[in-house]
This record gives sequence, structure tokens and C-alpha cells, in this order.
Amino acid sequence: MKAVVAIDSMKGSLSSLAAGQAAKEGILRAYPEAEVSVFPVADGGEGTVDALVFGLNGNKRSVRATDPLGREILCQYGVIGDRCALLEMSCAAGITLISEEEKNPLVTTTYGVGQVIRDAMEKGCRHFVIGIGGSATNDGGIGMLQALGFGMLNDKGSPVSSGARGAAELCRITTDGVSPILKECRFEIACDVNNPLCGKTGCSAIYGPQKGADPQTVKEMDAALSHYADVVKKTFPKADPNFPGAGAAGGIGFAFQTFLGAELICGIDLILRTVGLEESVEKSDLVVTGEGRLDAQTAMGKAPSGIAKIAKKHNKTVIAFAGCVTPDARLLNECGIDAFFPIVPKACSLEEAMNEKNARENLRNTAEQAFRLLRAAESIR
Repeated sequence: MKAVVAIDSMKGSLSSLAAGQAAKEGILRAYPEAEVSVFPVADGGEGTVDALVFGLNGNKRSVRATDPLGREILCQYGVIGDRCALLEMSCAAGITLISEEEKNPLVTTTYGVGQVIRDAMEKGCRHFVIGIGGSATNDGGIGMLQALGFGMLNDKGSPVSSGARGAAELCRITTDGVSPILKECRFEIACDVNNPLCGKTGCSAIYGPQKGADPQTVKEMDAALSHYADVVKKTFPKADPNFPGAGAAGGIGFAFQTFLGAELICGIDLILRTVGLEESVEKSDLVVTGEGRLDAQTAMGKAPSGIAKIAKKHNKTVIAFAGCVTPDARLLNECGIDAFFPIVPKACSLEEAMNEKNARENLRNTAEQAFRLLRAAESIR
């Protein structure tokens, strides 16, 4: 038995590597003789830097930046050679950085993301690979742009407020404070969604609620970002708020493409190509994947579906594990995942389920039982 394990991070519980290792331990309980290879993966959100640094033998740097509420934190980013920086916006603007009570996309900012980019620029990096999943923000990337020197000004000529409220206040954009170095930089953005900036499928409507927005706030933010796009077009006539991915991570996809000339790339495709997963999958008997929550959205370009696509290209069986499985996850059976299993064995609180020790043991035990079933099926044949 040769198995490849590539599980996305279970946000708030296990990193991609920790989840993969737990699954490996469970597999080896059932198949002590198995060869199990663990690959860290990500789709542009939390764990992206770890996956790329691992795949490219890079190293990490630390920089002080601000979190979504403007508090100083220590962020890490990866560096390959001297010129390529690997970032994930969740390190500075991630939803896991704030508590449930603090969630408020009207005020949360991407300013810290710009601070990290600026640090890497000042230290010589000119190629940026950035994962933009897992954000707590809906500011259209305005905070990031401010940190990079763009003047995002209100009707009084003052900087706009933080968060989505700033998008509503925007009247004028200046570029006098932008470093000329920025023009030398190339940005590749690992993006796992195709949402436009505004509308029924825009970032406010689809992702605003999970960031703390009630229905009224969703309407307010959507109107603010529509206004923002109109103002941006006055300075950047080719700006396209309807471009697939413009609404990624609270609209930062729009900012990257419009202001920084970035290329938006399917996050999982970028990561899997980088770490060389396909070669190992081709030589394996079975592939194990998963993430914190399996649902219909998983089929829309997230890590498990991308991994399953590669596995089915080589006719491999795919099993997935998750902390939570929703009824609409059955769609994944049509997308290459042959069977999936929730790992929580009994009724418990969310806090208990997400406890790192519990999550590790639950994943280990579920993997063991799934592979014991496979072993039993082999004996029947």
C-alpha cells in the first residue's frame, strides 16, 4: 500500500502538516507496512506559506505589522532565494486573528498585508506569490494600498476610514507616495474563488456573513464597494470589478489586479504544481485529502477538489476527512472524492471539536478505521 496524504489545514485546529501526520499515524495503525507520503497543501489561505516554503526549500522572515483591528503583531513570510516572497494575507488580515465578538467587516483592514509586502520589497524581493484566503476583511484592499503609499482620500482630502466604511468614503486616489520599486514587482495571487467584487455573488453577499455582517451590513458593504469601483475607474479605466476573483478575500483580488497588475491563479493549482504532488500521486495506490469543512464550496476550486482532480487523472481512489461535513458535500462524490468521513465521533462543543489535541486524535482514529475497512475489503476479494 502506497498512500499520498495531502490535507488542507483545519483552520483553528491543525495545520496542513499536522493534519497529514495525524492521518498517516492512523493509516499505519491499520497498515503498518504502508508507505505514506505527507504533503503540505493550501489553496491560498492559511498554510500557503508553509506549503510553498516546504516545496521550494525556502526560509522565513518575520516582520511587525498590524492585525485586522490595527493591533501590532508579528507576521512571517517565506523567501525563495533573494527575490521571491511567499505571503499569505491571513497572517495579517486573517479571520483567526480576531475573536467572534470582534468580527466587523465594516472596520477590519488589510493594512497589515501592505506592510508585509513593503517589508519584502525593501529587502529586495521583486516576485510575490500571495495566498489571499481566510480573510477577516471586506475593504476591497484599501488598507493594503494605503500601506503601499496609495492615497485613498475622502471628500476632505483626508485618508478614508478603515474597513468597508472607507470604500464608501473614497473620493480620490493619489499615487505620489507609491515607491517606484513597486513597478518592478510581479505579483501572482493564489485565489480560490471566482466571485466578482459586487452583486448577488460578490464578496459582501457571499462571504460577508461569516465575517460578522448582518443582512443590512451586507447591503451597506456591497454599495460601498460598488462606489469604490466607480472611483477606481477614474484613475484606472481598465479596472474590472466583474473579473472572476475580483471579490476574493473581501475584494483584495480587485485591488491586486487593478493597482498592482497581478495575475490571479487558482490557488490549489499553484500550490500543487509547486510542491510536486502529481508525481507522487501517479506512483501511489490511494490518495487522502480533506479540510476543516467539506461542503459544496469545496468543489469550487478548493484544495480537496484540486487534489481529487489530479488523483482521478491517474485513476486513483480518493478518501477525504473533515471536521464537519454538510449535506451538500455529496456533490464531492461527483468531483473525484470516492468517500468522505467526518472525524468528530460524538456530540461535543465547537471548542472541544477544534481543540488541537482532540482534532489530532479524532483524525488519527477516523483514518485508522477507514483503512481497517479497506484492509478488510481486500481480504474479502
